[in-house]
Amino acid sequence: MVEMLGRMRHRLRLPVMDALAGLLDGPRARNAFLIRAVLDPPWSLRIQDEAPLCLVAVVRGDAWMVPDGGPPVHLDRGDVMVTVGPAPYTVADHPSTPPHVVIHPGERCTTPDGRSLTDEMTLGVRTWGTNPDGRVLMLVGTYQMRGEVSRRLLSVLPPLLVLPAGGLDSPLVPLLNTELVKDEPGQEAVLDRLLDLLLIAVLRAWFALPDAGTPAWYRAHSDPVVGRALRMIHNNPGHPWTVASLAAGTGVSRAALARRFTELVGEPPMRFLTGWRLAMAADLLREPDATLGSVARRVGYGSAFALSAAFKRELGVSPQEHRAGAAVARVG
Repeated sequence: MVEMLGRMRHRLRLPVMDALAGLLDGPRARNAFLIRAVLDPPWSLRIQDEAPLCLVAVVRGDAWMVPDGGPPVHLDRGDVMVTVGPAPYTVADHPSTPPHVVIHPGERCTTPDGRSLTDEMTLGVRTWGTNPDGRVLMLVGTYQMRGEVSRRLLSVLPPLLVLPAGGLDSPLVPLLNTELVKDEPGQEAVLDRLLDLLLIAVLRAWFALPDAGTPAWYRAHSDPVVGRALRMIHNNPGHPWTVASLAAGTGVSRAALARRFTELVGEPPMRFLTGWRLAMAADLLREPDATLGSVARRVGYGSAFALSAAFKRELGVSPQEHRAGAAVARVG
């Protein structure tokens, strides 16, 4: 399984995907909330877990996603939905069905009046719902951690995107469905990596749609000059890059690279590099054992002081304040 996941990850890390893979390398799923939800009508789930990102694949039956203040969206068999939090929403068999279950932060589920349903709706290994053979089967994967690297991705995604059935040419959904019910050593790590791969595959397919509103930094990866510069930055953020060294690596002049990079990405190369380094640093600082000095070296700053000054200037808080806030969020 591990070898197969490695081959699949390698296939997905095509040049045009380096930005997505890089954005996920920092806040990738760690002990993600992953379940098979099997339900018989009538059913309605009120989702208010405040998760930064959730992926739902409809394997059997259909469902409705009802955002607060927005029109209902129908999900058919084979559709994959991605929601960007923390706004609440409802998923149901029909838009008119009142909520039967409320999903709270911390994976806690209750009735609308607060009675716990955790034991009542547990149907087996990572299987949850009203009937093990229910008419509706959905795979639900929720990212729990909100990192600064993921912020660059989340900021360009709509609150809701739906990849229609047939839009995902991948075996990942049936593979995830099979792996979810296994209770074997290391299974949590396998499922986390499968969720990452599925999210990357879904976003790649969705960004390829003509009306997806693809972000500039993603489109820029297909440019032979700017795409190469972006991959150099993503693959080695700790290198002492300059516009001259990036230009040399892409085979154009400094002026040509600066002009083309700014035009396609929306900001100059060094500005993009700074943002990328600090986003990575912010996420790395969430690791309990990481020191400010080690993070500084990893993301291309000569000292802890230099990183601290840039962090405070660009993000408005010191690395220590950021780390303290992340620790409080983990405890909460």
